[in-house]
Amino acid sequence: QVQTVDSGGGLVQAGGSLRLSCATSGSILRIETMSWYRQPPGKQRELVALITSGGSTNYADSVKGRFTISRENAKNTMYLQMDSLKPEDTAVYYCNAEGVRMTPRSRFSSWGQGTQVTVSS
Repeated sequence: QVQTVDSGGGLVQAGGSLRLSCATSGSILRIETMSWYRQPPGKQRELVALITSGGSTNYADSVKGRFTISRENAKNTMYLQMDSLKPEDTAVYYCNAEGVRMTPRSRFSSWGQGTQVTVSS
């Protein structure tokens, strides 16, 4: 079984910063892509940023230059440093990890439970 837990959300004023964390554990052979998604109130879930096992990154245009994604492969952990936060960044943030299980040998896609980020104006 593979489990993913995300944390670090909270209430912050516009212009402030938050750091989200995501940890994946269980019977894991390897984690390939780790991603952050967010779901604003009344809207669909959207991709914020992703990072491959090799360290390649991709960001949504709306967060480029403000958010930084990183990971520690040895710890199966990922982070999202969010700076210069805006009210429109308010959302529930979810992390996702995709890879291969050890036993049984099969692919997985594991989601965190979500962490609320609220940015006040």
